[in-house]
Amino acid sequence: MSTTPHDPAAGSEHGDQHLGTDDEVVTSDTMPEEFLPDGGVIANVAIDVADLHPELADAAQVAELVAPDRTIRAKVGEPLLQMQQVTMRFGGLVALDDVTFDIRRGEILGLIGPNGAGKTTCFNTMTGVYRPTTGQVVFDGRPLGRTKRNEITRLGIARTFQNIRLFSDMTALENVVVGTDARHHTSVPGAIFRSRRHRAEERDALDRGMALLEFVGIGRRATQQARNLPYGDQRRLEIARALATEPKLLCLDEPAAGFNPAEKEDLKALIRKIRDDGYTVLLIEHDMRLVMGVTDRVVVLEFGRKIAEGLPAEVSADPAVIAAYLGVPDDATA
Repeated sequence: MSTTPHDPAAGSEHGDQHLGTDDEVVTSDTMPEEFLPDGGVIANVAIDVADLHPELADAAQVAELVAPDRTIRAKVGEPLLQMQQVTMRFGGLVALDDVTFDIRRGEILGLIGPNGAGKTTCFNTMTGVYRPTTGQVVFDGRPLGRTKRNEITRLGIARTFQNIRLFSDMTALENVVVGTDARHHTSVPGAIFRSRRHRAEERDALDRGMALLEFVGIGRRATQQARNLPYGDQRRLEIARALATEPKLLCLDEPAAGFNPAEKEDLKALIRKIRDDGYTVLLIEHDMRLVMGVTDRVVVLEFGRKIAEGLPAEVSADPAVIAAYLGVPDDATA
């Protein structure tokens, strides 16, 4: 891939693909294009990825292109991340209280609990937003300790957010390319003077970005600005950007928020697809049906404490979990 779709020159050179000719591939939900004074164009139309990149028409090849390509010490089934007696205090508030569990390589682990249970705090201690008051987080054999957040990303933990955080004025492809920078090694002078390494990494970023967009199902929207994407596609774009960092562990924070039942079923299929491609997934989600239908194991928090851990069927039948979600009669606590 030699030019970025956002490049005005690209708009002119490939006008027969984007400017409304008979050969244009446009769907009913595409938006009008914005023409620039110099004759360029910001493409707000859907594109046919197979026309531009025939290799991306093969789903198996796409999966191979986006599969993680890095050394992981933990073997499949062994702990990849360990929460070891983690306590997190904010003044007098104990948000996490002696929490211990592990995430095994190759699984989808669900982390659930009522509002205020400590799920997001747990998430934030894993990703370096908070440092545990006591206890430690160990990732792929390495205690994270005082590791900075950007270094944690380079080590292999990527996340999405409850509230979508995209670069709204960038195209979908540009958003994903930003994520690939976590694995790049070009120096600042190298980027300024466009060294050979910089040009090679830039080409690889564009190719991988297109493959990731196709992998999550929004390849045709590569040239559209993020702010113009439907809500569900924005969620998928966040996942693609996180995958662009080539994580060992992908953490999804309530990815189904605002989804209708059909979109949730599509999300379940995507999460399984990500796991099957070699990634390990941590899922925080309020929708119990989604969690029980896609995870391999489930950890349940309540008031900052772990109250259950096990297979989805076991956890859903656990009296402590039922009480946490549904409450108990007054006479049961008397």
